[in-house]
Amino acid sequence: MLTIDFESKKVSVCEDGGTREFSLSSPEAFAAVSRAWIRCGWETKYNYSFTWMGRPIIQLPEDVLRVQEVIHTLQPDVIIETGVAHGGSLIFYASLCKAMDRGRVIGIDIEIRPHNRAAIEAHPLFDRIELIEGSSTEPAIVEQVRSLVGPDETVLVLLDSCHTKAHVLAELEAYAPLVTPGSYVVATDGIMQDLVGGRQAQADWSWNNPQQAAREFVARHPEFKIEEPAFLFNEGSITDRVTHWPAAYVKRVA
Repeated sequence: MLTIDFESKKVSVCEDGGTREFSLSSPEAFAAVSRAWIRCGWETKYNYSFTWMGRPIIQLPEDVLRVQEVIHTLQPDVIIETGVAHGGSLIFYASLCKAMDRGRVIGIDIEIRPHNRAAIEAHPLFDRIELIEGSSTEPAIVEQVRSLVGPDETVLVLLDSCHTKAHVLAELEAYAPLVTPGSYVVATDGIMQDLVGGRQAQADWSWNNPQQAAREFVARHPEFKIEEPAFLFNEGSITDRVTHWPAAYVKRVA
């Protein structure tokens, strides 16, 4: 149970038979309230209410802004995303490439619905985008993506298609070799692990989720590690992201 008392300026968290109390102005209070906000937002599909330059982008706004920081820092030549949906994320990445005057985007989906394809192809930023239809883990699709990446290009990969542990592990194995040292393959939506019991959650999400896939992958591959990108600017006391992507940033370190 979470209690917010504005008169006493306290946040109380009751769990595991005990109660912890934090000042409303503390990072601990912010973290507790944020966990409740994330849960409530997921239940109400809050992240299904945004667009980027005309296309729906089904992401938490903070995740969008934080990945922008990573992209601007890395200046990648190629951004690969599995999972296209309405194309908002592809348009977002393409707009950053346009602004930086560097980079292009490859989007992969097992099914790109005709109305979404038409809207993406008609978008002014489509010249920065390559669409590939097919399973992201199909060897022929992986090879097609690989053929579009030059040997000296900096590559960032974002995994946002099927979120089962097995599928994300297969995507990590397939696309992590394309990631350049210092860059990332990002296994999005690991927040599923913390949402078990919710109206829109499945019982097996406690283990069947991208976060567990990322942890298992780095245990197998010492050339990668899970590393949260540092805040590039911070004059406050909050140092952790409010995110749907916990333990998502799998960085190639060698």
